[in-house]
Amino acid sequence: MKQLALDIGLSTGPTLARFFAGPNEAALQHLRLAAGDGSSVATRSPVPTFLWGEPGSGKTHLLRAVRHALREQGSGVGWLDPGVAEPPEFDENWAAVVMDDVHLYNTALQATAFNWFVNAISPASGSQRWVLAAGNLPPADLPLRDDLRSRLGWGHVFQLQLLGEAERRAVLRQEADSRGVFLGDDVMDYMLNRFSRDLGSLMRLLDQLDAFALRTQRAVTIPLLKTMLESE
Repeated sequence: MKQLALDIGLSTGPTLARFFAGPNEAALQHLRLAAGDGSSVATRSPVPTFLWGEPGSGKTHLLRAVRHALREQGSGVGWLDPGVAEPPEFDENWAAVVMDDVHLYNTALQATAFNWFVNAISPASGSQRWVLAAGNLPPADLPLRDDLRSRLGWGHVFQLQLLGEAERRAVLRQEADSRGVFLGDDVMDYMLNRFSRDLGSLMRLLDQLDAFALRTQRAVTIPLLKTMLESE
C-alpha cells in the first residue's frame, strides 16, 4: 500500500465511543470502566492493564482514546511511545501512565518505562496510578528487560483480535457516515481489495480520501481515489 500523508485537521481523534469492539468487547468495557468514559464513573484500580495483538487490531486507538477521556476529566496523563525522543520525568500530578508499542522500546525508553511504572504503583506521595500499556506480543514474549516485562504482565491482560471483513466494512461505513461522506459499495470493495486490510490503514486511507474530496469538491468515487493516489 502506498504511504499516504494525513490531513489530521479533519480527524476528531480516537474515542472509546468510536471504537468498534467486535470480538474485543471485554477489553473495551474494562477500559470504559477504568477511564470513566461518558457517563460512567471511573473504577480504576492500581492493577495495570496490558493490551496486545497484531498491528491494526486497535491498540493505539484505545490508548489514545483513554488518554482523551482522562484529559476530558481534567486529569494529567503520562504518554510514552517509541517516537518520544525526550520523555519527561514522572509527574506526581498524573492520574495514569500510558505506554504504547512497548515491544519497540530501546534501552533508554525501557529505563523510562520502568521508572514510570514503579512511581505509578509505588508513589512517593498520593495514591497509586493506573498503568495502561500495549504491544504486539503478550507480556511474556516482549523483548524487554526482565523487570519491566514481568511488571507489564502482572495485571489485566487482553488480547485484541483483528476484525473480520464484515466488521471492517461496518466500521468504514460508520466512520464515513459520521463525516457525512457517502461511501459506495464499489469504493469500499476497491479499498478492501487493493490496499492493506488492517483497520488502521483503512482509516488513514479514509482520512486522506475525505480530505481530498473536500479540497476538490468532488464526490467520493473510485476515479477520485485513483486521482488522489496519482497526485501524491
